Amino acid sequence: MAASEDLLWDADDKSMQMVPRLRRIGVTAGCLGFLGALWADSDATWVLYAGALYLLGESAYWAWDWRRLVEARIVPGEADGPARLRLRRVGGQITEHDPHHVARVLLIHDNVHDLAKLRLSLHGRQLLFGRPGRPPALTTWRHTCPKAQVSDRAAQWGMPGIPD
Repeated sequence: MAASEDLLWDADDKSMQMVPRLRRIGVTAGCLGFLGALWADSDATWVLYAGALYLLGESAYWAWDWRRLVEARIVPGEADGPARLRLRRVGGQITEHDPHHVARVLLIHDNVHDLAKLRLSLHGRQLLFGRPGRPPALTTWRHTCPKAQVSDRAAQWGMPGIPD
């Protein structure tokens, strides 16, 4: 990390967690194949449909999680230009954006753990989601992205048995 870079967001878990996911998909596919061979002539085809739905759901979650943010930094621009916002995703993709194009920064604090989730909205782009991480200081975000609406809030759920 260069001395002039400021860390804005850092997720606790930056890995893709592929081994457990592949293990679950493999076990499910093996069980579906075994059950399909046993129940090919019976009316229990709902088991095959439920397993196929699970595999589709797991694949959709992987595709969504692969694009989540794990790190946000403010880095100096090229040739003494304006600073840039560098975003790194779980899949390793790194993009740079103008900090003035950030429309909204929302930090959602967890009521149970000392973690927060990041919601970052850029002008003309979709909403970007960050994996849970330590809550950063809002003043850094406000200073870095002067045109953005920077706010935080508590999560809308709490511990069981304790009213919010």
